[in-house]
Amino acid sequence: MTSRILSCAVLLLAAAVVPAAIPARHNTAVARADRTANAPVTPQQAEVERGRYLVEEVAKCQECHTPRDSNGQLDHSRWLQGASIWIMPVHPDQNWAERAPALAGFPGLTEAQGERVLENGVGPNGLPIRPPMHIYHMKHDDAVAIIAYLQSLSPGSSPE
Repeated sequence: MTSRILSCAVLLLAAAVVPAAIPARHNTAVARADRTANAPVTPQQAEVERGRYLVEEVAKCQECHTPRDSNGQLDHSRWLQGASIWIMPVHPDQNWAERAPALAGFPGLTEAQGERVLENGVGPNGLPIRPPMHIYHMKHDDAVAIIAYLQSLSPGSSPE
């Protein structure tokens, strides 16, 4: 019984520490480096940070939407600015996208269109999004947080 309580306490402490340990890597509207430990976090900052976590740590959007350098590493100077698709389907697929669009700054989509993509897998043209993009069925609050994060990023010019 005591070991079970101790295990639960350790898990709770780890859950409280892990989000704070995730390093900031990108220029977001929420400059986490400028916040002090005692500064209150606004609801907007919390939403952007949740969106960053969902994009970078859960969905791993950067794997397809960020260009790679000559060594195959993600080019952090062009974070989420669109890239050529580097993976190929096992079987030929006429619908396979050749390029992942830019996400930084959330260009080309309204918030409502972005919500439909993330919540229903439907693109702005009314058609299902193309593979290799995953069709997500996210909760509305998660979609809103992701859009807030993407809007906080500086849009860049087309990388390629």
